[in-house]
Amino acid sequence: MSDQEIRIGSSLALAGHAGYLGTQMLQGAMSYIDAVNAAGGIHGRKIRLIAMDDGYDPTRCLYNTQTLILEKKVFCLFSYVGTPTTVRILPLVNEAHIPLVGMLTGANRLRTPKNPLLINVRASYYQEIAAAVAMMVQEKKLDRVAVFYQYDEYGFDGLRGTEIALETYQLKPIAKGSYLRGTLDVETGLEKIISSHAQAVVMIGTYGACAKFIRLAKENNFSPLFYNVSFVGSAELARRLGRVGHGVVITQVVPPLTADKAGKMLPGIKQYIKDLNRWYPDAAPSFVGLEGYLNARILALALERCGRHLDRNTFLTAIASIRDYDLGIENPLSFGHGDYQGLDRVYFTKIDHGKLVPLP
Repeated sequence: MSDQEIRIGSSLALAGHAGYLGTQMLQGAMSYIDAVNAAGGIHGRKIRLIAMDDGYDPTRCLYNTQTLILEKKVFCLFSYVGTPTTVRILPLVNEAHIPLVGMLTGANRLRTPKNPLLINVRASYYQEIAAAVAMMVQEKKLDRVAVFYQYDEYGFDGLRGTEIALETYQLKPIAKGSYLRGTLDVETGLEKIISSHAQAVVMIGTYGACAKFIRLAKENNFSPLFYNVSFVGSAELARRLGRVGHGVVITQVVPPLTADKAGKMLPGIKQYIKDLNRWYPDAAPSFVGLEGYLNARILALALERCGRHLDRNTFLTAIASIRDYDLGIENPLSFGHGDYQGLDRVYFTKIDHGKLVPLP
């Protein structure tokens, strides 16, 4: 940090099988950061984001984070993507006592035990899955639920979340299937789940593997309720599936990007789309992009509250001071002592003729 700029650092997937997620996250965040800098910055300082590609690989993420902290001397870490990558850097975060603001992951490991350095914005996977399982069991009257998951920290977290949610209804997963991160080897897991005659499948994976699983399942005349958590990258999943994806359900942790029946759009969504169009005119709005945009808004808000005399402790105090803050998304943002997750609401969407639409 200097009198002219505040350096922040991000390690995220910008290429490879999770590259869509990191690219969208970065574009969303930079849309707001560029707008702030164009208006003069924060108390006379511009925000400089140093982004490094980790390809959704924990080892590369660890190396990038060491570089950001030790060589680039960043003030804080920002908008990391993925559970296995983010979990891998936790010892560095604690050792350097450096804040990490906004992560594209709902993992419980980043929420328990509570850590004031880990500033989660989004709802957790446990919250997403609990809402989805309630819909399956209470509304749809389904009791044969299988789990398809990525075999790593991300998938294990989603699997455990599903088990906890099902226990509420005295149920257990009827079958479990997995695949290795970075591959599309879904066939063995699919075979196990098809043979279980599951009525619904909770999917904890990325867009490529999940799209292949759903496509192969339907080719084998297996069409249960397919449900994905938000990290899947819903827009890319819908694009890859096309008409085959009709009816697939995805939970989101930010509001729908479309206007309501009365033609009104939430002001926070309108501003995101306006800033995205200004700075990235060729990019399409997305749920992941909106998440990155909101992360940047929260970062800037805390920096603004710190005043000109900025350090990491005053920054963490500023985060904790945010209560019932209106982001223009009809979901007030609140942190506080012992509460390091700002938002809790979960939204339902489904793929309808290749497009994502909100469920009532």
